[in-house]
Amino acid sequence: MDGLTFGEARHLVARTGLGAEWDQIKRLQGKSRNEAVAAVLNPPASPLAAQPAMSAWHTLEPMRLMDAQHRTQAWMLAQAEGKRLQAWWVTQLLATRAPLIERMTLFWHNHFTSSIQKTLQPSLLHQQNLLLRRHALGNFAELLHAIAKDPAMLVYLDGYQNIKGNPNENFARELLELFTLGRGHYSEADVKAAAKAFTGWGVDNRNGKFVVRADQHDTSRVSFLGKSGTFSGEDIIAILLEHPRTAEHLSEKLWRNFVNNGTPDAATVRSWAQVLRTSGYEIKALLSAVLTSEAFWAQRNKGTLIKSPIEILVGTVRMIPYPRESITAMVNLCRLLGQELFDPPNVKGWQGGEHWISTQTLLVRTSYLTKLSRGDLNQRVETGLKLPQASEQELVEWMLPVSPLQALPSIAGDRRLVRALLLDPAFQVS
Repeated sequence: MDGLTFGEARHLVARTGLGAEWDQIKRLQGKSRNEAVAAVLNPPASPLAAQPAMSAWHTLEPMRLMDAQHRTQAWMLAQAEGKRLQAWWVTQLLATRAPLIERMTLFWHNHFTSSIQKTLQPSLLHQQNLLLRRHALGNFAELLHAIAKDPAMLVYLDGYQNIKGNPNENFARELLELFTLGRGHYSEADVKAAAKAFTGWGVDNRNGKFVVRADQHDTSRVSFLGKSGTFSGEDIIAILLEHPRTAEHLSEKLWRNFVNNGTPDAATVRSWAQVLRTSGYEIKALLSAVLTSEAFWAQRNKGTLIKSPIEILVGTVRMIPYPRESITAMVNLCRLLGQELFDPPNVKGWQGGEHWISTQTLLVRTSYLTKLSRGDLNQRVETGLKLPQASEQELVEWMLPVSPLQALPSIAGDRRLVRALLLDPAFQVS
């Protein structure tokens, strides 16, 4: 197979990174698909931004267990620390040398959701983020076991309240519906059985660490997905990892994140799932199957993914060296565009796709891109913007995944052309 064309390299970089960065495209251009994908899946080390200042731990459920004054103080503290935490991740997204790590950390953050508003524990969410990025390209089985013991998750889905004689089913339900099998592949009896298996798993109220309280664990015999026994939480996870639907469910999610937002091709999903299971749930193995598949490279699937707010806000300034907004302003824009980091709307996370676009968010997107390209921030674009040395056709191919939908400027000039392409509706997709 011939080496990647500029357009093909651009497609790979845009779908796996944070913006179609010129240098990354040129680095992959000419490589074979396998070589290019291998390069993407083995990113360079990238240091983390300095940890934000946050309280180490405060009492569980301060909104319920304290008096009104302390509840208000706890809520205000969580909001202030949450903003610092959001700013930390935006800073990391802007500076990283390994954009795929950030993209996959976002993917797992949207798969294993937890939020500031529910937990009121930004320090726990920071630790969860570090967990997700450690496993971002690692092993899904290890990640699943770790997330089940993650204090932020235990607070978010009320797992710490799951005790013998009074089981809380929230975590068990989302474990089956969202994290592994998907709706329609388990029964209510399976949810109840799983909830019993996780009884006694909690958070130490003195330090916020995971703890197992053996006296609160229900040791009664249950039936789960056709298997019977006195199960622990680890046993339930092992059974779920043996089930073929878990790998298929993950493969379907990757289809919607990397190929298109429509119904996944069933045969392709099964083949990806087989790769994932055969590899022992290695995430890199699954991503390699996705990124080398014909579906990923098919012309019909280019320009089919609507850019997320992070891709618009962060990806644009990583791609084109415009003077950027302040970190505080970008955190606020994330909220206005519907992707407030560490605060997904519900347990299902951000739906993505066409749900990113509404009358309001489209206005904010257009306003942001207009402001960037007009040079309203720190300096005039005409004097500060350094663009690649390229032909007009190459600039068009760099900026857009498909042909422009609006007429190009009649007056020559790279800056004018790039601004027009930035404001073209086709810039909103990848």
